Amino acid sequence: MSDATNTEQPFEVAVPDEDLQLLKKKLGLVRFPDELDGAGWDYGAALADVTRLTTHWKTAFDWRKAEAEINKLPMFTRDIEVEGFGSLNIHYIHQRSDVKGAIPLLFVHGWPGHFLEVRKLLPLLTAGAGSDQPSFHVVAPSLPGFGFSEAPHKPGFAARQYAEVLNKLMLALGYDEYVYQGGDWGHVLGGHTAVYYGHKHLKAWHTNMPLYVHPAPPAFTKFPLLYIQSLLALTFDQESKSILAKSAKWSAGGRGYYVQQATRPQTLGYSLADSPVGLLAWIYEKLVDWSDNYPWTDDEVLEWVSIYWFSRAGATASTRIYYEMSNLAKGAISARPAWTSVPLGLSYFPGEIARVPKIWSHTIGNLVFESEEHDKGGHFAASEVPEKLAGDLRKMFGKGGPAYGVVPGKNGYDA
Repeated sequence: MSDATNTEQPFEVAVPDEDLQLLKKKLGLVRFPDELDGAGWDYGAALADVTRLTTHWKTAFDWRKAEAEINKLPMFTRDIEVEGFGSLNIHYIHQRSDVKGAIPLLFVHGWPGHFLEVRKLLPLLTAGAGSDQPSFHVVAPSLPGFGFSEAPHKPGFAARQYAEVLNKLMLALGYDEYVYQGGDWGHVLGGHTAVYYGHKHLKAWHTNMPLYVHPAPPAFTKFPLLYIQSLLALTFDQESKSILAKSAKWSAGGRGYYVQQATRPQTLGYSLADSPVGLLAWIYEKLVDWSDNYPWTDDEVLEWVSIYWFSRAGATASTRIYYEMSNLAKGAISARPAWTSVPLGLSYFPGEIARVPKIWSHTIGNLVFESEEHDKGGHFAASEVPEKLAGDLRKMFGKGGPAYGVVPGKNGYDA
């Protein structure tokens, strides 16, 4: 079995006119739910907001203009062979730097994100001549089942398979050694990629979501010193108490989407596939709730949601990652990625949906870099505060950083 085909095809988004016409027709047939007086956002996405966005989507949003802007990005597709699943056609952005020693960086999105989350980072990370900061070659794929990548066609596509796709893509592009950045599922898959391909190919990884799905204190049997330090922190450290309280609040009132997608994604999928307004509300709620008061414009929201509506496999395919990862070996993401010695960096953003006390972060991996506590930014850091996320990557991999030179011969600079 070959690792991947050598056939890379340039890619452009080209939504058929009939699909645009069908979207407008469906938007014109919408039937909105009622809403309690004064409910606001307490019960979910507010009716006034969804009504406004629906009208804008139908009458004013210019998908062709958005499509033209997306097509300015260097996009490609390539077939990747996945053991037990055959060949999947994978879509990705590949933006090379002009810097001779640029570091290959794999950027991986999550849900409800997609490949466009990397767009604002690209000019920052690939900056060329004259920059005193490290530069990167950036690869940002659409995960299988997301965006314009082909979806798996049978059950069981989980951690090992996603990691296989990601690693084989980098190898096919000539990057035998690379670094990694991810949030949301991109964070979780980073841990798994480190387990399967760490040190040999994946040299270091960074996450802006320093959390595994189910927060848990360090186990005494695995991390005896961290266990004791954690007890002290939860007794005396107000910041640690506050972080855990926020995470518990989100877990109690904000994880309904997770339970649904992890147990019955197909049932939900009929609504996401058939109703653009249902899809809009499902994703828009997360864009608002999970960001740090980011001022989303209507056009930004609708471009974001349109990527799901016009996606290759449809929006339902993107939800199945929750089911597959939560039923991994019938034991699950509660069976989180094992700790590895692959160097790990963390960024802390105040609007992240859930976190753990910083002392717990050492249980994720070989922690070599922690950012300052940023003053703003949420779950979608690459879109909300790209300059802050890029700055952390530069500090981690640049001269004087703890992961400087981790990719042999690729230190981010010309020399």
